[in-house]
Amino acid sequence: MIIAISGPHGSGKSTIAKAIAKEFGLRYISAGELFRAMAKERGMSLVDFTKYVENHPSIDEEIDKRTVEEAAKGNVVIDAQLGYWFARKYNPLCILVIADKGVRAKRVSERENVSIEEALKEIEIRDHNEKERFKRLYNVDLWNIYDFHFVINTSKISKEKTIEIVKEIVKKFYER
Repeated sequence: MIIAISGPHGSGKSTIAKAIAKEFGLRYISAGELFRAMAKERGMSLVDFTKYVENHPSIDEEIDKRTVEEAAKGNVVIDAQLGYWFARKYNPLCILVIADKGVRAKRVSERENVSIEEALKEIEIRDHNEKERFKRLYNVDLWNIYDFHFVINTSKISKEKTIEIVKEIVKKFYER
């Protein structure tokens, strides 16, 4: 079982991915956690590191190589912007999690302990940068709904209800 969950920052993908990994006894791999750790190692904010990575493709390559390695092992939930893309040869269940920008900013604000304005600026910079960077590096249109089996908008659904929906999707997908 390989499940790839993608989506913009603050959409709820990590919360869902962790819950699904726990529910089904799967490993949880997060490209975002690796990205944050790499930023911290360099003493950089996420926005500054995002800008830095624009000119240092080896960082994306390292994260993406790990994604492929983990997908190849199976029994994993991959929480990554491009997890669905790099795991595709292993036929993962691909889920895109989206949410309105205001909802996302509120979530990032709470998670990062910054103002909503700062969070909004951060997600706008990171979203724009990643879309352009991944198009340039891999010719991938990030968050193209046609690359996914399911798209879930978490803007008006509780975390608990969203997790229940995804549990049902996983069960049905792997019944076939």
